[in-house]
Amino acid sequence: MKHIVCFLFVLTLIAQSFSQDQVDSLKIYKLDEFVLKAIRVSDNSPVAHEDFLKEDLEKINHGVDLPILLDQATSIVTTSDAGAGVGYTGIRVRGSDATRVNVTINGVPLNDSESQGTFWVDLPDLSSSTNDVQIQRGVGASTNGAGAFGASINLSTFNTINSSSPYGEISNSFGSFNTQKNTIKLGTGLIDGKWNFEGRLSRVVSDGFIDRASSDLNSYYLSGSYFGNKTTLRAIAFSGHETTYQAWYGAPLRLLNSGVDSNQTYNPYEYDNEVDDYTQSHYQLHMSHILNNNIKLNAALHYTRGVGYYEQYKGVGQNALINYYSQESFSDYGLDNVISANGDTITQTDLIRRRWLDNHFYGLVYSAEYSTKKLQLAIGGGANRYLGRHYGEVIWSQYASNGAIRHPYYDNDGNKNDVNVYAKINYELKTGFDLYIDLQERFISYDFLGYDNNLNNVEQTASLAFFNPKAGFNYKLNETSKVYAFAGIGNKEPNRDDYTNSTPSSRPEHESMLDIELGYGLATNKLAFNVNLYNMAYKNQLIVTGQLNDVGAAVRVNVVDSYRRGVEFSGNIELLEKLSWKFNATLSDNKIASFHEYVDDWDTGDKVDSVYSNTNIAFSPSIIASSQLVYQPFSSAKNGTLEMAFITKYVGEQFIDNTSSQFSLLDDYLVNDLRMSYTIKNKLFKEVVFSAWVRNLFDQNYISNAWIYRFKSIGYNPVPDDIYANAEGEGTGRYNQIGAFNQAGINFFVGLTLKF
Repeated sequence: MKHIVCFLFVLTLIAQSFSQDQVDSLKIYKLDEFVLKAIRVSDNSPVAHEDFLKEDLEKINHGVDLPILLDQATSIVTTSDAGAGVGYTGIRVRGSDATRVNVTINGVPLNDSESQGTFWVDLPDLSSSTNDVQIQRGVGASTNGAGAFGASINLSTFNTINSSSPYGEISNSFGSFNTQKNTIKLGTGLIDGKWNFEGRLSRVVSDGFIDRASSDLNSYYLSGSYFGNKTTLRAIAFSGHETTYQAWYGAPLRLLNSGVDSNQTYNPYEYDNEVDDYTQSHYQLHMSHILNNNIKLNAALHYTRGVGYYEQYKGVGQNALINYYSQESFSDYGLDNVISANGDTITQTDLIRRRWLDNHFYGLVYSAEYSTKKLQLAIGGGANRYLGRHYGEVIWSQYASNGAIRHPYYDNDGNKNDVNVYAKINYELKTGFDLYIDLQERFISYDFLGYDNNLNNVEQTASLAFFNPKAGFNYKLNETSKVYAFAGIGNKEPNRDDYTNSTPSSRPEHESMLDIELGYGLATNKLAFNVNLYNMAYKNQLIVTGQLNDVGAAVRVNVVDSYRRGVEFSGNIELLEKLSWKFNATLSDNKIASFHEYVDDWDTGDKVDSVYSNTNIAFSPSIIASSQLVYQPFSSAKNGTLEMAFITKYVGEQFIDNTSSQFSLLDDYLVNDLRMSYTIKNKLFKEVVFSAWVRNLFDQNYISNAWIYRFKSIGYNPVPDDIYANAEGEGTGRYNQIGAFNQAGINFFVGLTLKF
């Protein structure tokens, strides 16, 4: 890290050697103006979207993960395993989880190719290098990577280069639970009218709100750019390393409701190294070329390297409140049973294991754009390959058996090819009326170790081809208002577990969705307002039902009909000269027509089958709303700028499974924050920014996420051995194990940023 700092410092000194009179002839470069144009949408597009600029993120960037910074976006619900926004965090859009939200950085896919999720903890403080974010809700415009079944989140780290002056920035924050963020940024400005170099180093640490849910995070970002008359090149490298103590199991809902744990911070993991340790490094090379006034060409090569493990203690737990741990069978780890000194056969042992992921992801994304006054045409695509090795090691065992340290007990690879091509047209048929057409073909080939129909574990290949058409229009009614309509089809492949834990006979079908949206927008000097109606109809959506397949694995199954329907409101009103109100709200109905649930019967070893109709989709609250009252009492060169905001977030009741049972219902919650920033300028610093953020101002006790396991057993008594289990009613014999992720009460951050 120190070598990177020295390198940037030397470049800054070199930049200072160039005469400031170059500013007069300076060109202003904004790379993403055409590099990312192919996968983003503009205001005259019919796709529901929302844009966030660097300035929006900086106001609350005190070390929490990017999903928490986007919490005020329309139809967004966020959660944090550690309860304080640092470590493992999640984001849902219109109820769709991370596996259904497509994420790109500078047009390069970020979602994991196999699980299809996005793990923001792998790139700590990415927001400090993010220039802007666009969230497209619904199936959205064609992009690279995983299919968008709820939204697309497109991040850009391309900064506007509008000065030849070098710059530096030091930012430090401190907050509750010993949370600290330290960031240094340096840039050369434009050197000789052609070159620019930038870099960032970050460190984020936190104890977490939940016991032992600590995070130790480090990251860097480096970029070098060349600006020719017609050609631009940018090389980027960024990496993150995270060591996060596991808080994945949640706290038992019964315990949270009993008052036994007065601080609501329970974590069942007590082994001192129950951690997730992972490093992810990204390398990108972007090229843009202006062929003529109408044609621009873009291409990017990328490579992502990821390696790490999570370490687990498996055995009889030391925790006095719960005995959820159990010993492991030797046979499950390829080990021999042990004969004790008195001749007894020992078949189980305590052990510590590490599960490794060692992967490579590389490829090419490209686009060509043709623009005239009435026509914008983009043709592009991507070709990407993923190589993932999965293996496990036993690093300690109570009984050694025939194993040695780092005894391997599984090792398999997954290789995935993902190719897509698309064409997008935005054509002004007449003044104010724009027609939008977007056509994409996507081809997937996945090689993996899975079961054949004879239950042998062998190498297999699955190949899929998807056609994803989209069309719509945007009609400008007058200078201040517009209407738009959009219809699009999306298709999405099953994930790794769906393939590896099934045979070709039991493998689920891919999912499809028809997304229809209709909206109205109004924009005046003092009022901006948008209303958007959507209907996302799914075919063969994959859900967990408790069903076992022909290899005895719990799998996701296709449900034929399900949907998400709703209306989204968003706006910004200037209430007074110095007071504005930003708001959004989503009212929705999210249903599954019919499905079978299979519950374990602990007494017989069988499954109990129940049929449910017209139930709510899990984690899909019917009401989501947020509000920001922003007050700026003064802003001047002499006195600086003071801004304060009172922030409110409401999330309605939501179910944690698809049964709509009262026993799987999470309460609604209303959380308020208060933030403040004061910016001044002086001769020593370009800017000095003091900031503060009080989260959960009124100390609301709330749960944002949970898991549930349902079972049946006559005469079972969960107390005191299983505090995760709750009876559905006396004599029913039905129980629910529920682990809940409760969030921190009132907590704060304060920060100081020096820009020079």
